[in-house]
Amino acid sequence: MNGNTKLFESGRVEKLAVLFLLVASFFVAFKAVDALRALFDPNPVFGNVITVEGQGKVTAIPDTARITFSVSEEAATVAAAQEAATEKTNMAFTLLRDLGVEDKDIKTMSYHVYPKYNFPQPCYSGLCPEYEQRIVGYTVSQTVEIKVRDTANAGSALSALGNAGVSNLSGPSFSVDDPEALRAEARAEAIADAKEKAHTLSKDLGVRLSRVTGYWENGGGYPIQYNERAYGLGGDASASAPVPELPVGENEVVVSVSVTYEIR
Repeated sequence: MNGNTKLFESGRVEKLAVLFLLVASFFVAFKAVDALRALFDPNPVFGNVITVEGQGKVTAIPDTARITFSVSEEAATVAAAQEAATEKTNMAFTLLRDLGVEDKDIKTMSYHVYPKYNFPQPCYSGLCPEYEQRIVGYTVSQTVEIKVRDTANAGSALSALGNAGVSNLSGPSFSVDDPEALRAEARAEAIADAKEKAHTLSKDLGVRLSRVTGYWENGGGYPIQYNERAYGLGGDASASAPVPELPVGENEVVVSVSVTYEIR
């Protein structure tokens, strides 16, 4: 009887030991998972963070001018209208290439061919002549955008296009050809500004900065200064168009960021 009691008690101790080991294992695993979650969780417990804002500003002189022009010609047939439009467009292209505009910077935005219909004469009496709609000609229109990489030649490009007798001319719009580089520079300044503010604030609060748990950047675009003019041209192309003075001004890119730090 005494031996059976000892055996029973020994088995119960083993079960308790196994149960304890299982509970301890689950506890350690839970703490490990919780630690990993805290390590990678971008949103820590509210109250253990501080958020600071930073701003970066970069200015640059525009290095590119964009100009848009159109050629529109009418004729009795499509072929004749296309021939006239092509002649005038090719003349414009030749003048632009003489100024150093490369083929990769000459882009056709649209090309349209549409018929021109006759319209009935106004009739104010009760007996109006019978009207039959018919095509009386065709219009060919081509719109082209060019990029002048030497902004000093923007005025000469406008003058050359005026001499070519294009139908409509708009621009130039001045911009920076690689705005992402400016935005990256402004972003770096904004983050540095936020870091400096965070360190100052942590000293004032008597806390220690830990990891970054949140980051936000404004979604604003790239401010571009437009010195844009629109011209209705055509007619006598023999009169040489004057070269206008076109100040390019200055572009400014501003980036604002918000950085959240965990504190300890």
